[in-house]
Amino acid sequence: MPTRAPFIVFEGLDGAGTTTQAQRLVEALNREGRPAHFTREPSDGPIGTLIRQALSRRLVLPDGRRLTPGTLALLFAADRTDHLAAEIEPLLERGICVVCDRYVLSSIAYQGQELEPDFVRTINATAPPPDLTLFIRVTPETALTRRAGRSLGEELYEALETQRRVARRYDAATSEADATHRVATIDGERSIEEVARDCLVRAHGAFPAPA
Repeated sequence: MPTRAPFIVFEGLDGAGTTTQAQRLVEALNREGRPAHFTREPSDGPIGTLIRQALSRRLVLPDGRRLTPGTLALLFAADRTDHLAAEIEPLLERGICVVCDRYVLSSIAYQGQELEPDFVRTINATAPPPDLTLFIRVTPETALTRRAGRSLGEELYEALETQRRVARRYDAATSEADATHRVATIDGERSIEEVARDCLVRAHGAFPAPA
């Protein structure tokens, strides 16, 4: 029976480079002969698809307003439950490392800047903590500059003032969750290559030592 593989999560502001770094880490681990799989939250499942529509303002209430913060928080928690059962846990049990772009700390940082963070923690209480969380830390201003190069329009949480609030929540959440989520803070202001090397070194520590 294969050894359960590590579950590694990337966290950070929109524009911090979490998607790029998660994909690069998967590529690097596969080159080393460590089977790895990239995934993301919101997931590509049915609830995740609804969330992405809400974030891009394509899914709104009948009067045109955005979904309430509580509704979004519950949708994220429901998507996470499905994501774990349908994709993450089966792969881990097969010995395949799962690298996920965003997880519980994203909910605490993003929905927690509009809601009571304890409420967000409670509805995510059944989500198992990752073996390693790589928090790519950049300033909101750096993240804004990077997002400016995208062809997509501004999503729900991407206004600068919102990102500043999210950044403060991230700093608090990663500090509070350091022990349970095994948080390693990575300086994301550096080049993509420097950040990728740092992430790979940290990821090696999440794998069990050779017998």
